[in-house]
Amino acid sequence: MSPDDLKVALSSGLLSFPVTHFDTDGALSLDTYRRHVEWLSGFEASVLFAAGGTGEFFSLSPEEVGSVTRAAKEASGSVPIVTGCGYGTELAKDVARRAEAAGADGLLLLPHYLIGAPQEGLFRHIKAVCQATDLGVVVYNRSNSVVNADTLARLADACPNLIGFKDGTGQISLVREISAKLGDRLCYIGGMPTHELFAEAFNAAGVTTYSSAVFNFVPALAVRFFKAMRAGDRATMEAILKDFFYPFATIRDRQTGYAVSIIKAGAAIVGQAPGPVRPPLTDLTDEERGMLAALIEKNA
Repeated sequence: MSPDDLKVALSSGLLSFPVTHFDTDGALSLDTYRRHVEWLSGFEASVLFAAGGTGEFFSLSPEEVGSVTRAAKEASGSVPIVTGCGYGTELAKDVARRAEAAGADGLLLLPHYLIGAPQEGLFRHIKAVCQATDLGVVVYNRSNSVVNADTLARLADACPNLIGFKDGTGQISLVREISAKLGDRLCYIGGMPTHELFAEAFNAAGVTTYSSAVFNFVPALAVRFFKAMRAGDRATMEAILKDFFYPFATIRDRQTGYAVSIIKAGAAIVGQAPGPVRPPLTDLTDEERGMLAALIEKNA
């Protein structure tokens, strides 16, 4: 898929990140992963992201990122696959090449490793990764990697395959400045944890699509919420927020790292067998799984 075609696909509908499946020993479980991706591809996601944040990119080796990407492409049918990429510049370039060789349609560039960096350093890092691949690249503002509008404009000029911007900071003023400055040069994606809680505000800032983690286990509900947002149907949005997303967030917030763990638990509850999370994350307790199961049953 060309960068321009990927940009159109990313802008056209709801996005999601399939969790990465492991067996009880923590090894990749690609057969169950393929089945999960195939199931999700039957719903209305316009792009799926392999080995993203919800897919535990941070716990995967570069080789495993390639294997997960290949498995996702085998199972997704006509749905494009964007692969997570990140860490230091040389490692990120290596992951980018592996993902491209495995058939990825694009890359999501996650934050670099550990240390803070000035805008010039971020510019050089992102430019180097973009130049290491022919794939379309989406920059993810989050944590220690936050580019400003001027830096992103420089990158767009220097890197024709930079086609998207995703925000996980919640800094609406920065997001709006970026969308105003870059216009239709990029597509804009919401990436806050459980982004549905923020979707209406981001939509007003020009971020008309987002990645839905709960699509992993309640895809029909996730699509219904997304369509309500696009239609300006506040009554439907508020009903789903009150009945599902606010109670869901209460469980999620019981423990650090549960933004990923609770998605894997949800996928297991609906029969997708994703296995446990890898350390340093921890799985939900039996009590919390019961709370989540009741919430899914009520809203499925």
